[in-house]
Amino acid sequence: MVQPLHAGNRRVISQRNIGRGLATPVTLVLIAAFAVPMAVVMLLSLHGYSDPFGPLFRTPSAAQYATVLGDFFYLKVVLETLLLAGGVTVVSVLLGYPLALWLVSVPARWRALAFVVILIPLLTNVVVRSLGIVLLLAPDGILNGVLGWFGIGPFRGMLYNYGAVCVALAQVFMPYVVLALYDVLQGTSPRVHEAAESLGASPSMVFWTVRFPMALPGLRAGIVVVFLMASTAYVSATILGGGRVLTSGMLVYREAIVNLNYPVAAALTLVMTLASLGFSGVVLLVFRRLTPWVNNAGGQGRAAATLPALPIALVRTMDVVGPILSKVLLAAAILLLLLPLYLVVMQSFNDVPQASSAKFMGFTLKWYQLVLENGNYTAAFLNSVRLAIGSTLVALAVSIPAAFALVRFRFPGISGLAVFWALPLSLPGVAIGVGMLQLLSIFFRLPPFLGLLAVHVVIVIPFCISLLVASVMQLDRSQEEAAASLGANAVQRFFRIILPGLAPGIAAASIMAFLTSFGEVTVTSFLTTARMTTLPVRIYADSTFMLEPTIHAVSAMTMLLTLIALFVLNKFLRLDRLYAR
Repeated sequence: MVQPLHAGNRRVISQRNIGRGLATPVTLVLIAAFAVPMAVVMLLSLHGYSDPFGPLFRTPSAAQYATVLGDFFYLKVVLETLLLAGGVTVVSVLLGYPLALWLVSVPARWRALAFVVILIPLLTNVVVRSLGIVLLLAPDGILNGVLGWFGIGPFRGMLYNYGAVCVALAQVFMPYVVLALYDVLQGTSPRVHEAAESLGASPSMVFWTVRFPMALPGLRAGIVVVFLMASTAYVSATILGGGRVLTSGMLVYREAIVNLNYPVAAALTLVMTLASLGFSGVVLLVFRRLTPWVNNAGGQGRAAATLPALPIALVRTMDVVGPILSKVLLAAAILLLLLPLYLVVMQSFNDVPQASSAKFMGFTLKWYQLVLENGNYTAAFLNSVRLAIGSTLVALAVSIPAAFALVRFRFPGISGLAVFWALPLSLPGVAIGVGMLQLLSIFFRLPPFLGLLAVHVVIVIPFCISLLVASVMQLDRSQEEAAASLGANAVQRFFRIILPGLAPGIAAASIMAFLTSFGEVTVTSFLTTARMTTLPVRIYADSTFMLEPTIHAVSAMTMLLTLIALFVLNKFLRLDRLYAR
């Protein structure tokens, strides 16, 4: 006998259905534009031989994996890439930790300005930043000039090697470590530090017993993110490696785009992904075993263990050396983030015959004139703007309901969906690029713009959801309840109460999504064509072939656009609030 549902049960079921309905659009978009390309990559990796125009579904074969795993060349590239990613992670942590501590200590009224140090490089495309590193490490660059004041050098071999690539990738990915640490550190009560100091702990002891242990979750997240992203990077490696450095990302690009050998590219992508995830898993496991105090004892919020005590001599040494070392690393971090961008701007006014010549020879505006007269840059710029606007609108349309589903509704599977929605941030972009490239070749009538739009939507959705979730959580529900009690229906409440309250968050998400899409180059380079090229990809292509500093002029203009966008964004939402809990 079927029992009738009580009003309370019907309400619960109705709430669950509403939540599922709100979560459906973004889930469908990510299934179509993210899960399906990843599935295509897996299918391609199981092809026995390369046939770019053959069917996608074939008899599974492990031949490509045997090729990759049985070839010393491929294994050597994978191993060197992992070591490079490890080096980038170490440098990013060493420089990012003092920077995160500095951001937390900056007075609240100046913190938004201090965040510009992080956000401008983060939102400037990777090609521009890599060009700045080239100018920094050039034989006649500023680094050799400074060393020359001390009678050291010049060093002419700082470019086009693994060290240069490591510096460039650290400049690109260090902000992620800083933001992960800041997220944890800014949530720590200053009373904890004051309590330790009141008990007689020296600054070094406060750091070792309070700051460092409490920041470990953020440090762990930052390490994993930077390692995963660095292990698949290829744009910076191409520019700074100068053909002498070969990473797995570059190898995937070459196999897929140059050799049209999608099966090997797919197998290499998955091998690299699994190796990176496996390495990250080992790091997490080691981290967990060596730092048991990170895990709460029975969820009671108490540390289950403490750090080992330091020898007195080491503590005293740290008390003397620590402040100096911290300031040196902080200065190095800020210089590494901002100096390359400054050098690019200066080079755009430099009257030099070659883009790589860093010595200032005279002021000129001719590079800007050439850029404005070059129709290719204008067309690429318009493509980037159209792509950024389209991806922003689509991402917002599906992310706003998703944010409400996460904050206001509970139904089975919501936690798994939240993880799925964030996956594009953690999986390598080259895998998405290879999968989408093959999909577009299958559906050859699909315009390239739609393929690019789909990929960009996938990339910006996690950012939009993250920002919108914070905004939805801050909405005052009592106003909605008051409007409902006065007879306002759901549509009226949405447009008169919810939407105005959500406007700053939507503005912030829009600007972040626009800038992220506008500067994206890693995945985009897989899908662009001669008639459909974005500005970052155009700059990247020109940086590998052209010798004129017009690329620096274009880069300077994109940085100006980023700066203006951040200024506007700060009007809607303080920049430091973007990553505040």
